[in-house]
Amino acid sequence: MALYNWNLESDVNRIFDDFIKDLNVTRRGGTRSNRVNNTFVPLMDVHETDDEFLFNTELPGLNKDQINVDVRDNTLTISGETKKDKKYEKGSTHIQERSYGSFSRSISLPPNVKADDITAKFENGLLELKLPKTAPSGKKITIQ
Repeated sequence: MALYNWNLESDVNRIFDDFIKDLNVTRRGGTRSNRVNNTFVPLMDVHETDDEFLFNTELPGLNKDQINVDVRDNTLTISGETKKDKKYEKGSTHIQERSYGSFSRSISLPPNVKADDITAKFENGLLELKLPKTAPSGKKITIQ
C-alpha cells in the first residue's frame, strides 16, 4: 500500500513555478503575449547552467536599435516599441494578430550574477542574453 501518491509531472511543474517565482517572472499560460492597453510583454525563456543564466526573448519584426537592455538595482529590463508599418495606414485592416506598441519586461536578478559581464546578441527576432555567474564566495575557517 502506497503512503504517498507521487506525481512526477506535478512535482516538476511545482519546482519550475517556484524557480520562476524566485526570478520574479510571471508565468503566462500559453498566450502569445500579455497585453495591457497598448503595451505587451514579450515571451521569454530562462535557462540556467553551472556558469550562467541564458535569457531568450522573442522580439519579431524589430531590429537591435529598437531594443533597450538595462541593468539597474539588480533588475534586468528589456524594453522598446514596435510600430505598425506605414504601408498599412491607408485602407482597412481585416485581421491584426501581431502586437504593436511599447513593451517592457523586468526581472529581478539573483545575487550571483556578474552584471558588468552580461552580453546580448540579437538575431532573427530573438534576443539572447548571457548572464555569467560569480564564483561562490566564502572562505574556510581554521579552528584554533
